Amino acid sequence: MSSTAGQVIKCRAAVAWEAGKPLSIEEVEVAPPQAGEVRLKILFTALCHTDVYFWEAKGQTPLFPRIFGHEAGGIVESVGEGVTHLKPGDHALPVFTGECGECPHCKSEESNMCDLLRINTDRGVMINDGKSRFSKNGQPIYHFVGTSTFSEYTVAHAGCVAKIDPSAPLDKVCILSCGICTGFGATVNVAKPKPGSSVAIFGLGAVGLSAAEGARVSGASRIIGVDLMSSRFEKAKKFGVNEFVNPKDHDRPVQEVIAEMTNGGVDRAVECTGSIQAMISAFECVHDGWGVAVLVGVPNKDDAFKTHPVNFLNERTLKGTFYGNYKPRSDAPSVVDMYMRGELELEKFITHSVPLSEINKAFDYMFKGESIRCIIRMQE
Repeated sequence: MSSTAGQVIKCRAAVAWEAGKPLSIEEVEVAPPQAGEVRLKILFTALCHTDVYFWEAKGQTPLFPRIFGHEAGGIVESVGEGVTHLKPGDHALPVFTGECGECPHCKSEESNMCDLLRINTDRGVMINDGKSRFSKNGQPIYHFVGTSTFSEYTVAHAGCVAKIDPSAPLDKVCILSCGICTGFGATVNVAKPKPGSSVAIFGLGAVGLSAAEGARVSGASRIIGVDLMSSRFEKAKKFGVNEFVNPKDHDRPVQEVIAEMTNGGVDRAVECTGSIQAMISAFECVHDGWGVAVLVGVPNKDDAFKTHPVNFLNERTLKGTFYGNYKPRSDAPSVVDMYMRGELELEKFITHSVPLSEINKAFDYMFKGESIRCIIRMQE
């Protein structure tokens, strides 16, 4: 075990004290892992739009003070009682959803929706005892989706931590713990486009570009990017997008525009925005008889999806996915291996890098639309 095992660790963390206010770099205390938990030294993390969404707390349950962050790579510092698949020194990715290995979902080849560890955005404490492992001056600080990687040390359930190849560069593969696997897997594992097929990607942020990369790798011949920001198209070409539609440029629903472009609709569509209108458009733009639409974006908690039932009767299929249908512990290491073999490019997703002390710059880059992924260097 490490020399700090069983001890409280003091370290820096970026704390969100209020919704929408800049994060504050604080010295926090991180308690040792309890049974079934792991404490990780985070080396690199990245800002994902989901962090921003819950930091703004617009349409979601506010919970503060909180340490956000869920896309990261680090090294196991210590493990709690009963943890056998990880040991101190292992390189690992913490993941916002988990794999207990025992529930019906984990035992099914078709699901990654673990009964115990599936994502819960409202939970700010550990499952084991209902308490936080973070505190400052005796005040608890809430966790975020079981990861809270905007801290130099964090505690996660062991089922949410994937052991990976120690030779993999953590400053690159850290982005596989959320966005890239989510979008890439949504296409290759769920939409499953055939070579030569057409795919529409709604939203060209990091997840959408990952979905486009999945379409490119799958051999799709037409990859149509749909976004309200035309400035994103040039960057999207690097990920295989070869046509572009901005819904604001048309005076009719974008699904009608796409259907006309593709002689009845695309073979597959992947929605990566969280917008209900984009979800409806993605579903209604796929071809009848065989079209498949996959929803990835996280909607407002009060949103409702509305479409005419005849769209289903005409044999269109609607699916949803979390984390690209990858099981974190079982499958994430194989995606890292894909990168190591040169089958998946990650460098083109990384546009910026900042130290932890300048983490608010990462938010600025995202708000300005300048970044796909900004890496935050945790250990300065």
